[in-house]
Amino acid sequence: MRRFAFPMIDLTTISRNLEQTAEGVWCCGSLSPISYPEWGNEACYHVEDSSFWFRHRNACILEAVRQYPPSGALFDVGGGNGFVAKSMQDSGMEVVLVEPGAVGAANARRRGIQYVVRATLEDAGFFPDSLPAISLFDVVEHMEDDRRFLETIRFHLSANGRVYLTVPAYQSLWSLEDIVAGHHRRYSSRAIRELLVEAGFAVEFLTGFFQFLTPAIFALRVIPFRLGLGISSEADEVGSKIRGQHEIKSGWISGPLNWIQQREVMRIRRRRQARFGASWLVVARKAR
Repeated sequence: MRRFAFPMIDLTTISRNLEQTAEGVWCCGSLSPISYPEWGNEACYHVEDSSFWFRHRNACILEAVRQYPPSGALFDVGGGNGFVAKSMQDSGMEVVLVEPGAVGAANARRRGIQYVVRATLEDAGFFPDSLPAISLFDVVEHMEDDRRFLETIRFHLSANGRVYLTVPAYQSLWSLEDIVAGHHRRYSSRAIRELLVEAGFAVEFLTGFFQFLTPAIFALRVIPFRLGLGISSEADEVGSKIRGQHEIKSGWISGPLNWIQQREVMRIRRRRQARFGASWLVVARKAR
């Protein structure tokens, strides 16, 4: 496994608006509203460690980061409970989790993330051109003005800095789960590529993953949604459904699923780009 070695980072040298609390979390004076629901991080926290979805997403993300490594610390914006950040930190990377939710920030500290910033990227007050790399894992779809958000990301990245992101694929897979999660849209590969280029990035790698989930999402989410057979938006009921969807109890399913997942990771390792999937994984570089 490739290891990374970066010097310790002093957040006070790159931000004008952060102070560290006694609990070790860096906070800002005020927080802007976000579209992610309050209960979302808590619901995910209880399934992440055992979830095939979160584990496979981590494996794909880590492989992409190894193939296209950052030049310094990676700022995981909207990083939730720190599940991805912990994997990257354990691989030897210096990671700064930037998460505005109180629950997510607390869970990330509990997981052992060294640097946790409870703030949005803008509220944190990071200086222009100061961040070597930024990750946005299932974040961009929560932004009403996604182009403006990515332009803000570019504004904070250092010269030739990289951004790593995942987004849900295909508007045709839109369902109640997207509404409940606070999504504004899903993306085609062309749409996310064009969006990044318009925001000032050069796309280095773009691949679909979770290919095996596309028909399942259509059958179990899209069709019921279009037929008006949605679930309640109550947090307890949604959380229960989330847990059920992330559990694989049958050995007949888990064996073939593991094989399919390993093939997707191997494809990324070989820098081969898949043309479809339930999500897109993208690596892009600040272009100008």
